[in-house]
Amino acid sequence: MDHSVNFLRITQDARTRILETHIDELLTRIEGGDKGYVLIDVREDHEWARGHIPGAIHLGRGILERDIEKLVPDHGSEIVLYCGGGYRSALAAESLQRMGYQRVYSLFEGWSGWRKRGWPLDP
Repeated sequence: MDHSVNFLRITQDARTRILETHIDELLTRIEGGDKGYVLIDVREDHEWARGHIPGAIHLGRGILERDIEKLVPDHGSEIVLYCGGGYRSALAAESLQRMGYQRVYSLFEGWSGWRKRGWPLDP
């Protein structure tokens, strides 16, 4: 995808202040039955409809801050966010941190990295 220079600048800046996890680690957690985190897909509705990572909950980037406390009221809960490539989820992670969430991770490579590896998908 061809991202604008300013979009890349702000996402790279956000990445200096957030935590990231890698898709290999997430797959290990999913396969191991780890339920100690909330996996949130922050992509748009039409992206979610094309498939998503198993166990994910959809909460699009546009409504994340509005609805997150209904879904995850405990600000100490571990949250893993993903988008198409890890850019929007980085911005979302930074935003949730500003709201007081302490254990928020952005999934590096996101959905595109997951699909490229041919890993399981939910329809």
